[in-house]
Amino acid sequence: MSGTAVLAPAANAAAIGQSAVAAGTYPCPGYSTIDDAVPLSAVMNDTFIWSKFKATKVGDGKGNINWKANPYKNPSWYMWLHSLRWIGQGITAGSNGDKAALAHVTAITRDWVKDNPYSWKANAGAHEATMHRTNVLLCLRQAVLKNLKVTTLPSSYAWLDAALINHAKFMVANWGGPGNHGTDESIALFGVGCTLNRSDYKKTAQDRLAKGITTAIDAQGATNEQATGYAQFNYTLWGRAEAALQNCGVNPGTTIKARRALLGTFIAHATTPLGMLHQIGDTEYVKTNNAAGSPFEYAATQGKAGKAPADRVKIYSAGYVFGRSGWGSPQTPFASESAYSLRFGPKRALHGHSDHTSLTYQARGRDILIDPGYAGYANKTWRAWLTGPAAHNVMTTPKLADTNPVTKLTRSAVKPTNDFYELSDAPAAGVTRVRSVLVLRKPDVLVTLDRATAKTSQQFQTLWHLPADQRATASGRGTAVAKKSGDNNRTVLIQLPYKGALPAGATQVKTGQSNPIQGWHLPHITTRKAASTVVFSRAGKSVSILSLVIPTRANGAVTYKVRSVGTTYVVDLTIDGTKASFGITGGGTLVRR
Repeated sequence: MSGTAVLAPAANAAAIGQSAVAAGTYPCPGYSTIDDAVPLSAVMNDTFIWSKFKATKVGDGKGNINWKANPYKNPSWYMWLHSLRWIGQGITAGSNGDKAALAHVTAITRDWVKDNPYSWKANAGAHEATMHRTNVLLCLRQAVLKNLKVTTLPSSYAWLDAALINHAKFMVANWGGPGNHGTDESIALFGVGCTLNRSDYKKTAQDRLAKGITTAIDAQGATNEQATGYAQFNYTLWGRAEAALQNCGVNPGTTIKARRALLGTFIAHATTPLGMLHQIGDTEYVKTNNAAGSPFEYAATQGKAGKAPADRVKIYSAGYVFGRSGWGSPQTPFASESAYSLRFGPKRALHGHSDHTSLTYQARGRDILIDPGYAGYANKTWRAWLTGPAAHNVMTTPKLADTNPVTKLTRSAVKPTNDFYELSDAPAAGVTRVRSVLVLRKPDVLVTLDRATAKTSQQFQTLWHLPADQRATASGRGTAVAKKSGDNNRTVLIQLPYKGALPAGATQVKTGQSNPIQGWHLPHITTRKAASTVVFSRAGKSVSILSLVIPTRANGAVTYKVRSVGTTYVVDLTIDGTKASFGITGGGTLVRR
């Protein structure tokens, strides 16, 4: 797509380039909270602090930094060191008149420039951090001008503008593409163009942003990153892009605003009744950040402000279903509603996981089914597990390699008291898989029917990952119960003897297992908690696993009976005194009766 469809025509942007610097600026965008953990005293002592790692003195106290330091062998630690964002409090102090702070952060920055000559492409940390560091250079430049009370950079700081030119040249030559990384680069590149009055940099950045916006956010508003956390990040990122253009006197057009609003609706639907994002893909267990007036304000505030979305269920062709019992009412508070997510769609890419057909589920004011989470990229063993099928609520074939399939949503039916979905794919060589899902309300019940065929006899396992604050125990061949001591909730998981009696070992629980890895939750990349995983198993060339996930009171009785009505297999449930029935038709459709 051309740049003119999204932004002001590049020719116009170039034409207003001379006045743009006078009429507008590229304000310092801040330091993305990386500087929050590094007080001015630490900056002045050349001490770097990031995440839960121990504070590390990386220099001699005079701004001479060891840029090869990586004591924890962690690529993210190393990248943020090279980002320079950790010196943010020093730049802020310098901007506010602290000449010693300004001198010290200038020394650190000049030391980076001296020790890392162009091109730094071979240094992965320096390369990855380029757009972050570019913004820090721009912030430092502004701090120098303010501190010295001048409008033109003194000749003694010519090295700083030369460094900005080299950073712009690097980003022009090494674009990260139309994803979030490339967009961050384009904003920083535009910032250099705006600051140094380089229309060529601004034009390149505008053209790339024009390509990026419709790639990053599709026509429905779904993120291309395959991770809900990155949807939230992209909402902020594209807000920055729009503001950067406007502040420099460039008309951003209408596409960014329109796509960003659609993404805001996506984020609203991706928010659970607990006010958290469904933890999908490379996403930590985090709250939905509120933005006043945004489409997700209502969800982020759990109904306290804003307007509720119009739809109870939203299906995105990018591979997401988000559903809920409601958005809150006087009778049912927002946090007491039930909700679920369901994944399908294109092959795994970017920040996605092998999570097709997986569900997350909330009810009774708590998580019922979770995604085991995200561990960053440093530990390859844990990342392999967390991105693989065994770390999701899916039917797996543990002895066969995952083929990263395209998964189709073949049928769906949304009704007032229940929602039905059917998905199909080929998750391993010679294997076909069909999952039917029925979500009941009043009472809350999740039903799945997994059917699979293979060319040779296989062990099939349907996995259910439970929150770390509960512990599950198996009872007999077909039942497991998860509960937290002292809590008035429990989750009953039942494998029904559908199409054959359950064999010995058909229901097991794995908690905190290390070889092979199973039964964990990583709410954050540095936090790992043992968590129960219920495993429903069957073996053969053709198997069916019928699962019930039932949240109820701690003392709420759960019973069921099965019967046949013609070719329909009917299950009659009584859950804490409330009755509900569903059936499996001869064609495999799950229906509420």
